Amino acid sequence: MNKYESIIIVNPKVEEEGLKALEEKFTGLINEHGKVESVENMGKKKLAYNINKCSEGTYILFNFEAEPDSIQELERVYRITDDIMKFIVVKKEL
Repeated sequence: MNKYESIIIVNPKVEEEGLKALEEKFTGLINEHGKVESVENMGKKKLAYNINKCSEGTYILFNFEAEPDSIQELERVYRITDDIMKFIVVKKEL
């Protein structure tokens, strides 16, 4: 298993309950094929440029271990989740 870091930018209109639901959804998805080490809600931050007519977004950081094959599925679910404006998954160097 490799170590990864993923940041998602969530639409700022999503309420606190919605953010918790997204955290639980992705933590569960990652735990199916790996292990979540930490989840950090970094709060709302101003974006460098507007995305979907929004000038800010809520950042959530996931640190986890997973099989390389499961990353493609995680990114697919990120893409089809309406509240996620942007995301990135990066493999950490050991």
